[in-house]
Amino acid sequence: MSETMQAVVCHGPRDYRLEEIPRPVPGRGEALVRVEAVGICASDLKCYHGAAKFWGDENRPAWAQTQVVPGHEFTGEVVQLDEEAAARWGVAVGDRVVSEQIVPCWKCRYCLDGDYHMCQVHELYGFKRRTPGAMAEYMVFPVEALVYRVSKDIPAAHAAFTEPLSCALHAVERAQITFDDVVVVAGCGPIGLGMVAGAAAKSPARVIALDVAQNKLELAKLCGADLTLNIADTDVVAAIKDLTGGYGADVYLEGTGHPSAVPQGLNLLRKLGRFVEYSVFKDNVTVDWSIISDDKELDVRGAHLGPHCWPAAIRMIESGRLPMDRICTHQLPLADFQHGLDLVAEGSKSIKVSLIPGGTK
Repeated sequence: MSETMQAVVCHGPRDYRLEEIPRPVPGRGEALVRVEAVGICASDLKCYHGAAKFWGDENRPAWAQTQVVPGHEFTGEVVQLDEEAAARWGVAVGDRVVSEQIVPCWKCRYCLDGDYHMCQVHELYGFKRRTPGAMAEYMVFPVEALVYRVSKDIPAAHAAFTEPLSCALHAVERAQITFDDVVVVAGCGPIGLGMVAGAAAKSPARVIALDVAQNKLELAKLCGADLTLNIADTDVVAAIKDLTGGYGADVYLEGTGHPSAVPQGLNLLRKLGRFVEYSVFKDNVTVDWSIISDDKELDVRGAHLGPHCWPAAIRMIESGRLPMDRICTHQLPLADFQHGLDLVAEGSKSIKVSLIPGGTK
């Protein structure tokens, strides 16, 4: 095994470079993993372009640093670990694994309460120097990581989809969907499609998917949507009120990251409805807060990461229930990382873009 490897390294906004860097060496209780696939998502793109809030390094979001290997949604094969790591995670050399994107401290009040995804002093794969990400040939899982096995019978790009799917399922859990609910999902990208699948699994009265792209709406049907509406040619607020006797939807899951989707959701919800926000927004969003309070008394909830949802996401992917071949549209060599970032930024030509460090074979 070579002592060096190829990796994408962040040097600042719009300055990512493919470099030859030292291959990481696992310490006690850690694991060395050969990366098989790593997805590119909206937060990767936000870091690539920089952000208005500075911390540590100019033009980087507060939760990100430079001189880091990006990539937080991934799968790989264990190539080295000691007995301590094997016992903790229940994995062995040769297993295909995934790891939650957050690496908690396990000591703060949130971790001790079981809310590890809100860890006060956490690390994040691909955003912090202590935990380099997966846009590389190899990576290390630290002692504090959460690790799960995934079947080798599915393509690596499908296994790497565990991360976005777990996030979508957590948003669904936050919505507390019941059998009588009319659920609206805004956006049919990777997160939105996962929300559709997760919401459908709760067996509500109806799942309605919204998007501007007809091909994404067709995918939403395959993921479990009962009805799809194209917001480019439909007044979705009026349409959903017509479908619900003038009341509005019970639940709105926002997965677009577009500012206009927020007031859209507030307006199409019924009184006492539930709004769950997951997206990563580029810009600040302004809304009429009196809709939330005086007009409708809405429950507005955030959703962050995918805590406690990874086993369910793995089961859903392994079951074959989702049209994964159509969701995972692009698998590119690591050297084509810039093309991958551009595809995600353009939006209309892809759903989930993944890099394959070992090549596309």
